[in-house]
Amino acid sequence: MINIVATKPFDDQKPGTSGLRKKVPVFQQPNYAENFIQSIFDSLEGFEGKDLVIGGDGRYFNREVIQIAVRMAAANGFGSVIIGQGGILSTPAASHIIRKYKAFGGIILSASHNPGGPKEDFGIKYNIGNGGPAPENVTDAIYARTKTIDSYRIADAPEIDIDTIGTHDIGAMKVRVIDSVADYAQMMETLFDFDAIRTLFKGGFRMAFDAMHAVTGPYAKEILENRLGAPEGTARNFVPLPDFGGHHPDPNLVYAKQLYDDLMGENAPDFGAASDGDGDRNLIIGRGIFVTPSDSLALLAANAHLAPAYKDGLKGIARSMPTSCAADRVAEKLGVGLYETPTGWKFFGNLLDAGLVTICGEESAGTGSDHIREKDGLWAVLLWLNILAVRKQSVAEIVTGHWSEYGRNYYARHDYEAVETDRANTLIKELRDKLPTLVGHGINGLTVVSADDFAYHDPVDGSVSEHQGVRILFEGGSRVVFRLSGTGTSGATLRVYIERYEAADGDHTMETQAALSGLIAAAEAVAGIRKHTGRDKPSVVT
Repeated sequence: MINIVATKPFDDQKPGTSGLRKKVPVFQQPNYAENFIQSIFDSLEGFEGKDLVIGGDGRYFNREVIQIAVRMAAANGFGSVIIGQGGILSTPAASHIIRKYKAFGGIILSASHNPGGPKEDFGIKYNIGNGGPAPENVTDAIYARTKTIDSYRIADAPEIDIDTIGTHDIGAMKVRVIDSVADYAQMMETLFDFDAIRTLFKGGFRMAFDAMHAVTGPYAKEILENRLGAPEGTARNFVPLPDFGGHHPDPNLVYAKQLYDDLMGENAPDFGAASDGDGDRNLIIGRGIFVTPSDSLALLAANAHLAPAYKDGLKGIARSMPTSCAADRVAEKLGVGLYETPTGWKFFGNLLDAGLVTICGEESAGTGSDHIREKDGLWAVLLWLNILAVRKQSVAEIVTGHWSEYGRNYYARHDYEAVETDRANTLIKELRDKLPTLVGHGINGLTVVSADDFAYHDPVDGSVSEHQGVRILFEGGSRVVFRLSGTGTSGATLRVYIERYEAADGDHTMETQAALSGLIAAAEAVAGIRKHTGRDKPSVVT
């Protein structure tokens, strides 16, 4: 039996860069999740009888919304639903499942790296048939529908057992509960030289992987320990918990401090890595050295040919605009295209589908390739392991050697979280108003050579995305970028990206914040961050 339930619109269901994210109590309001899911279905065409993938990162309220989404999929005419066992599917695994089984699309229940728990964050996003996040025209249509929705469709059916692999029926729709890890792990074996990595571990190589009690725990346990032979205990905090153990599942130096301290301490492992809430981000640390996400992208691109899947070279490299320009120099040497996009993985989809790029990355710890259409935390970790196994050098030796060849981009991101929205918007507006007057002038002793409000012209479909961040470029290749993030659930997050280029024959041994001190002062001088935010320092520095 299908029920048609009358409802009224909510005025706060505009998707951000990665779907709709709100606090759990917001999603628990009657009809709130149902409205958004129905708005997704109402914005799609041609899915009748097709497959829909549903999964999430295991955070609080994940299981309840899966049951709702399954019954609504049945009522709206999908032919089958594929669910990860226990409701667990990492975001990269979900992308792979959509592509492998040629599903129409997928609903991923996650707020990525945001905290989880009864009063914390939850999210719903839709991925299209190529496995990637819905493009802006789809999310715009979803948002438009949320403002006019007056009913939703839901099947009257008992709860599905999502903890047991098997098949169920809801009316004419099949529900398949599948192993959450097996398909993804099998794909990784086709991309990388698992024999070489096994040999690395057999030789005494020691690694620590922090799954942060988030979704990658079961994947890391299976791949690193069971398939690659890493010692038991290599995967830490590997049991996904609804509140991530009370921690913030963001793989950076603030929230993965214990891992960082271990890698910097005595008797440190050779290699440390972590992933986030939904498994699409990565943190890379070598013994005694942290690898910035921007540097990691450049290093992976420069060495990707050492892995079987990329032995024939790269078609091109793409990076988000705030990501450092380190990858640009690799692309130049390789003789391949470099594409600069707005923040948000969805912008890489067209480039990947068109065969223009092979590897993509963002400064926010997301890296991936054309194997799926999402960033992929474990993929990056495994490519690093493949490179280490072939080169037989330490992480520090590989990184410093790269700087000696390409130069070093000293880089940091300063986040001012939960800033009052009006204050953050005023800061950005005043910056935009100043742009025409900045070129040729000095800021804190640095000469501005260009300043703009970044607009992206997609080379594949011709679409234009404006107001993607304010860029101020100084002589010598240094720059400061300002943008407001769309991944939070309260207030606004102001992100300030600071980058200083030091040539191949320059000093690569400076402490990062000291190397960037002049640019940090310039950012304050031009934007008035203290005045607008009321903050004396960032909430987080990464």
